Amino acid sequence: MKRWHTWVSTIVIAGMLTAGGSAATAAGFTDTHGHWAEPTISVMGQQGLLDGFPDGTFRPNETVTADQFVKIALLAYTDLYPNGERKWKSSFLGALSASNQSILQQDYRDFTFKPNTVGYWAKPYLDLATDLHFISKGQFADYKAALKREDVAEILYYLMKETEYLEDETYSLRAAARFGDLQSATARQQKFIGEALTKGIMEGYPNGYFGVGRYVTRAEALEIIARLQDKSKRLNVGSVGEGYVKVVPTKEGSYKKLIFPDERMLQAYEVMEAAGKLRGTNYDLEETTLRLFENAEAKNKALSGATAEARNSSEVSLWLDPQFATYGVTVRLQDGALARNTESIRKFTDFLFGYDADIFYRQFTAACTEASAKGVLETTTKQIGSFSVETRLEADGKTIVFSIIHT
Repeated sequence: MKRWHTWVSTIVIAGMLTAGGSAATAAGFTDTHGHWAEPTISVMGQQGLLDGFPDGTFRPNETVTADQFVKIALLAYTDLYPNGERKWKSSFLGALSASNQSILQQDYRDFTFKPNTVGYWAKPYLDLATDLHFISKGQFADYKAALKREDVAEILYYLMKETEYLEDETYSLRAAARFGDLQSATARQQKFIGEALTKGIMEGYPNGYFGVGRYVTRAEALEIIARLQDKSKRLNVGSVGEGYVKVVPTKEGSYKKLIFPDERMLQAYEVMEAAGKLRGTNYDLEETTLRLFENAEAKNKALSGATAEARNSSEVSLWLDPQFATYGVTVRLQDGALARNTESIRKFTDFLFGYDADIFYRQFTAACTEASAKGVLETTTKQIGSFSVETRLEADGKTIVFSIIHT
């Protein structure tokens, strides 16, 4: 197969477009008329995102390679101006994390959006995509190799992780389970497939298969990138059900969607957020865990994460687990920890237990006092209202965990 060199010749293609003609016709493509992807090829041609082969063909049914896909995906986040200048879309810049925005502003402020003319043509795009964590070094042994459908799903997963948010993984996998060939993919690949499906960017085939192991054509790649670029083109994959959904921050600085089993747990999450704010700025919320710190120095030490001990150095954690319908409070026994965090703990547990909140708090303080004084604590399980509360002391003798399960 001849290498499809660039996919883009922004000034040339824009200049070749003629009024009243399709992009394919104007660009001289002799093999796209009547093709199912002709409208998408036309639109992307007008955006200056693609070109074809020297013989005038586009060859929409040939396979797409990793470098080609990464390049066109990056350029889809840009606008082309009449003077031929290309710039990042403001919506794209606004969706990036602060660290990725800094990378673009500092390391890639002179990025030309053009391929190398000396050496490997795709290097500028692959370097940028790697630095923005859209792809990882060594993700593909050969970036000129043809992409399979699960490979495309993997690229999409990390693109969306950095520019949008990830879907609830449990729900996504359940939705993808309808594909008859899903088990042919690895567990890791299934996660990528579920994400691409639930986001409405990829779909299966009429035979009920996703197409694991099947190569992606250039036409299919364009259609996928068009959905990535324009959310209005995404497929309707149905409702997530009850609607108990929230987009939450992750430890990587991005976001993911969580589906809660009921309205009460969703409300508990929002109460937990409010409980963190009672500590000013001395808290950190990642997914479903709120960590409370002694002061700003302790918070910075934990977030920098030089050691495992530093990363786990919060005084108190309030948490919940949607998958197992469990709530919890974890306390690291140290001087002043309870005094500093009582208000936040009570806000969270008062919501959970309602009229039985005082019963829980008496048990809570008694367990903390005993563990602090003796360094040991018997693991117990007690019923408080409609909750079963398990209390246990971790092996370090300093961390006490209260697991709260609705029965």
